[in-house]
Amino acid sequence: MNISEFVEQSLGNWRSLRSVHHLAFSYLEEVNSEIEITGLNLGDVQVINLCEQHNIDPSLAISPFKMSWEGESDWDQKEQLNGSTVLVPIPNENNLCEGRLLRDQGYAETMPAIAQYQIKDDGTFLLITKYDRASAEEKIWFVSPKLRFRVSMIKTSDGKGVTTASFSSEIRI
Repeated sequence: MNISEFVEQSLGNWRSLRSVHHLAFSYLEEVNSEIEITGLNLGDVQVINLCEQHNIDPSLAISPFKMSWEGESDWDQKEQLNGSTVLVPIPNENNLCEGRLLRDQGYAETMPAIAQYQIKDDGTFLLITKYDRASAEEKIWFVSPKLRFRVSMIKTSDGKGVTTASFSSEIRI
């Protein structure tokens, strides 16, 4: 599987149940959400702007997409969660299974980010994002076309400690 195939398989609407362990607070959070993943055209102004923001030639982009979510957390009186982010894969030359993933909003910090992605031989999507104060590691894999799992960790900036760990099961709706 390459990045285009992974994105194509991910498009659609998903219902997600995520368990989040906040190790610093010794707290387990449960998040229920609906996620919509839609493909974007290479000429979309959001795609071009994101590439230009990172000084990357937009012609290097492949299979850009937008992810939107709406959900509810049991942390602090049923906090409402919603948002969206544009994601633009920039594969390594001659290898669609590795490259950079541009995001207009990061996972651990709400700022533009560039992550490194790799798709393993078994189809697992591995994403590593380094931020100023932390780093995020995420793995996503399909169990079937209608079920995928996601595991993520937020690590301290020195990479020696984990502050947050989560597991999500996502069902296509």
